[in-house]
Amino acid sequence: MIPIRSSRPDDAPALFAVWLAAVRSTHDFLSEEDIGFYADLVRDQYLPAAALLVAVDGDDRPVGFLGMTGRKIDTLFVDPAWHGRGIGRALVARALEGGPELTVDVNEQNGAARAFYRRLGFREVGRSALDDSGRPFPLLHLTLDGLSSMAPDEATRPEPEGLT
Repeated sequence: MIPIRSSRPDDAPALFAVWLAAVRSTHDFLSEEDIGFYADLVRDQYLPAAALLVAVDGDDRPVGFLGMTGRKIDTLFVDPAWHGRGIGRALVARALEGGPELTVDVNEQNGAARAFYRRLGFREVGRSALDDSGRPFPLLHLTLDGLSSMAPDEATRPEPEGLT
């Protein structure tokens, strides 16, 4: 099982590298200009302030991370080289330790993320035409409640390649 720990200030460069690689791999609907806009926010505002769960390799290098506000998943990114190894599931399973109800917003254009959350039992409860920055990237609002929560064995089953 992959180790998961809390983020540390010195993780920021590695976490940003994970974010950038994952976005370039899974967010083909974003232009380089769009990626640059979000990169500035992630690097300069989000990562320095966020308390994250970090999945690390055997050398304690970050390979994925999950951030939350309350019971809402704000971010979940896994290094593409580590896709398909159960890291996303393990991070969500750790988040579920705080209670069976979770919400997440997913870019409508990100089919892999939508499929990932659907496999975990999340269901769509709404849609916004704009993302949190007011840009034209629709968000689907998903929820996982006590009735559809991920079974413990689901947390350790590897996901198909590239779907985190």
